[in-house]
Amino acid sequence: MRTFVGFGLGPIQAGLFLTEAHLSGQFSRLVVAEIQADVVNAVRRAGGFTVNIAYADHVEALAVHPVDVYNPQVEPDRGALIEAVACADEMATALPSVDFYTRGGSSIAALLAEGLRSKAAGKGPLAVIYVGENHPAAAILLEKAVMEAVPAADRPAVRRRAQFLDTVIGKMSGIPEELGTVAPIAPGLARAFLVETHNQVSVGRVRRSGPEANDLDPDWIAYRRGLAAFQERTDLRPFVDAKLYGHNAGHALAAYAARLLGCAHMHQLRGRPDVLAFVRDAITEESGVPLIRRYGSIDALFTREGCRAHAEDLVARMTNPFLRDSVARVARDPARKLAWDDRLIGAMRLAMDAGIAPCRYAFGTAAALDALGVSPDHAGPFFRDLWRTADPDPRTTDRLLDYIAAASERTRNWRERHFSKLDTD
Repeated sequence: MRTFVGFGLGPIQAGLFLTEAHLSGQFSRLVVAEIQADVVNAVRRAGGFTVNIAYADHVEALAVHPVDVYNPQVEPDRGALIEAVACADEMATALPSVDFYTRGGSSIAALLAEGLRSKAAGKGPLAVIYVGENHPAAAILLEKAVMEAVPAADRPAVRRRAQFLDTVIGKMSGIPEELGTVAPIAPGLARAFLVETHNQVSVGRVRRSGPEANDLDPDWIAYRRGLAAFQERTDLRPFVDAKLYGHNAGHALAAYAARLLGCAHMHQLRGRPDVLAFVRDAITEESGVPLIRRYGSIDALFTREGCRAHAEDLVARMTNPFLRDSVARVARDPARKLAWDDRLIGAMRLAMDAGIAPCRYAFGTAAALDALGVSPDHAGPFFRDLWRTADPDPRTTDRLLDYIAAASERTRNWRERHFSKLDTD
C-alpha cells in the first residue's frame, strides 16, 4: 500500500509526477495539495483529473484516477494532508518557485514538517521528496525550510525517515490558451493540462547511509523508488548545466527568433528550416562542445554523437504542433533569461570560457533585448545594471557586450532583408 503525495496541481505535477506514479502501478493512493478552490472542487467531484499528452503525431487524453485532492488552507483538508505525508513513500513539489516553500500561514514547509514529524514518531515508511522547482539548490532550500519548522530535538529522527532529492526536468508542458479539442482538467473547468510525452528526469541519488554518519542504513538499503522511470545521478551538476545552457538556452533562442518573425506558436518555425538549423547548431556547438569538454566522461549525452542527437530531439520537441506551445509563453520574462547565470548569458559565458564565439546565443540575446524594448544604444547600461549584483569581471562584461552589439546589427539586418536566411556572417 504505497502512497504518493504531490504539492501543487499544475502541468508538471499532473503531467509528470502524478501521471508517472499512476502509470507505474506502484501506488495504491495518489494525493495532491492544491489551493485553487475551483480546481479542488472540480477534481474532487470527478475523483481525479485528465492530462493531455502530446505525441509527435497526435494528442491523447489520460484520466488519472482516483486522486485525493486537499486544500492545505482549509480544515480538515490540512489534517488529511499531514496524515498523507506521514504515510507517503514518495512525494513531489512542483510549485511556481522556491519562494513558495514558506509562503502563507499553511506553507508547504510547515505542512511537510508536521507530516514528517508524525512519520518519524509513528515509524512511518521511508520517503523521498522530489523537489521539482527549477532552481539549482531547490532541495537544499526546501529541506532547510522544513527543518527550521521542526523542533531541534525531532530533526535527527525526521532526517532518518525522509530525503530531499533535486531534479532536472526537461519535460515541456503548459496550459493551452483555448481548450479546442483537448480535454479539460475536470468537468466544469475551462482549463487543460497539455504536456509532451517525454518523461526522462534525472534525480539525485538516494543516500543509503545515515544522514550524520557513514554507516549503512539497512532500511534505506532496502528502499526502492516507485517512480523507476526517473534516473538517479551521483552528480546532477552536469545535467543541470545541460538543461539550463543547452535545452533552456536553445528554447529561448528559438522563441526570440520566432518573435522577430511574427510567429504566434513555436511550431510555425517548422516553416523556417534555416532557423531550426541555427538553433540546433547553437545547442550543438555553443553549448554542447563546452559541456563535452567539461563533462565528457560522465554520460553519453556529453559526446559529439549524443549531443547532436539531443539537439535534433530538442528542436523537434520544441516545435511539436500538437504541444500548441505559444511563443509568448516561451519568451516571457526576458530580463530573467538575460541574468548573469541564466540561460542566454550563461550559455554565452560557457562558450567563451571554452574559446568559442557565442554568435548564435548573442543573436538570441539581442532578440530578447528587442522584446524588452531596449535599443542597442542602451544595451550597455541595461546589462551593467542587470548584472550588478553578480559583480562580474569587467573584461568578461566588455566581451559579452561586444558580441551582443554585433548581434544587434545582425538582427536589424535580418529584419530589413525581410527575414532572409539566418546566419552569423
